[in-house]
Amino acid sequence: MLQTFSQENINEFVSTRNGETKLGEYVQCISNNKNVEDELNSSNAKFVIIGIPEDIGVQMNYGNPGAHTAFIPALKALLNTQQNQFINGTEILVLGYLDFLNEVANFNPSDRKKGNELVEAIDTELSKWIRIISSSGKTPIIIGGGHNNAYGNLKGLSEAKKDAINVVNLDAHTDLRKLEERHSGNGFSYALKNQFLDKYFMFGLHENYTPQYIFEYIHDHINLDYNMYEEMEVYQTTSFNSELQRALNFVSEKSFGIEIDLDCIQYFPSSAMTPSGFTPKQTRQFVNYFGKHENASYLHICEGAPSVSNENTATTQVGKFISYLITDFIKATNFGQNK
Repeated sequence: MLQTFSQENINEFVSTRNGETKLGEYVQCISNNKNVEDELNSSNAKFVIIGIPEDIGVQMNYGNPGAHTAFIPALKALLNTQQNQFINGTEILVLGYLDFLNEVANFNPSDRKKGNELVEAIDTELSKWIRIISSSGKTPIIIGGGHNNAYGNLKGLSEAKKDAINVVNLDAHTDLRKLEERHSGNGFSYALKNQFLDKYFMFGLHENYTPQYIFEYIHDHINLDYNMYEEMEVYQTTSFNSELQRALNFVSEKSFGIEIDLDCIQYFPSSAMTPSGFTPKQTRQFVNYFGKHENASYLHICEGAPSVSNENTATTQVGKFISYLITDFIKATNFGQNK
């Protein structure tokens, strides 16, 4: 169920300072839980923040738990970002989060039937709110959770647009695994099966972690395309910038989502942390590039898991980096030129 943030909740996160203005001092929130949809429709905010602090889908995909710990640090960092000539807090509405925390705390990964039921319940709730947010004319910014939540994003946006939509995914993995129990590895598979997803571009796949049956599936479907991390960063047979353009050409003809799986960033605390991956700078450039396009319709940042790191600063750093991606997207959308 959705737990909204009140103004009092927001104020608890904001550290004010004389002579400075933080985004959290001006963001909007819901004042009446009985009229959430009406308030969304009447708000003049352009962007809506919603969190999904869960890692059930990740554990169902045999990944490391911890993805439920990224949302609050990210929100706190965002709310304490300086409001200045580059960004205005009044454009942002902090909706709240989908509360499955008791289910996360008590989840037993060996109970596959229960795990499948829980992920499907999250799918249903998330897709409802993405549909409502998108139908109100606003752009959802979703902070995960696992990448299983791509399905709810795609379903919700598709239902709002009354059409299958496109997506670009910065990820070491395709998340096109078999149509089995719902987990973080098959969100896009189910979105394709249920015709919520049209064109899907996978950006930065790793050779070592993509099964051959998935490559064969991609090659058999004209609406799927990809590039490899190794092509850009190891063999250097193509470039990051040229691949950005190729991916944009593939997805930008209609509304598309931007998916960011933080496990593609080198040494980033995530559910599948990698010693070889994109840099934080490249990830920010990716968000900026696609966010500029007029058909960019949501941003989803997932799989950040500060609890997997033994460093005391990991929580703050994960939250701060996610807040950079959020503000990069907002700025790109406001001042974008890729049309």
